[in-house]
Amino acid sequence: MSLLEHLNKDFESRVRLGIMSILVVNEWIDFLEMKDHLQVTDGNLASHINALEQKKYIEVKKEFVGKKPKTSYKATKTGKGAFEKHINALEKLLRG
Repeated sequence: MSLLEHLNKDFESRVRLGIMSILVVNEWIDFLEMKDHLQVTDGNLASHINALEQKKYIEVKKEFVGKKPKTSYKATKTGKGAFEKHINALEKLLRG
C-alpha cells in the first residue's frame, strides 16, 4: 500500500485541514472565530463544515446568546481519530 493511500481525501482541502487543526486544540469554537482564523467567506466555511458534519467528524451546537444565534463546533472522537491518521500519513510521506 502506498503512503498516499493513507491520506484522507476528506482533509485534502486547506479549509478542512484548517478547521480540523483548530478543532483538535479547542474544545468548542464558534463560527465567527473560525471564520476569523481561516479568513474565508461565510459560504465557503459553511459548506466545508457541512461536509465534515456529514462525515461525523465534527459536532455542531446551535444556541441563543441573548437574542443572537450562536453556532459552535467541536471535533468528535471519530473526527480526531481520522485527522490524527491523516496527519501521521502526511508526516510519513514527508519523511520518506
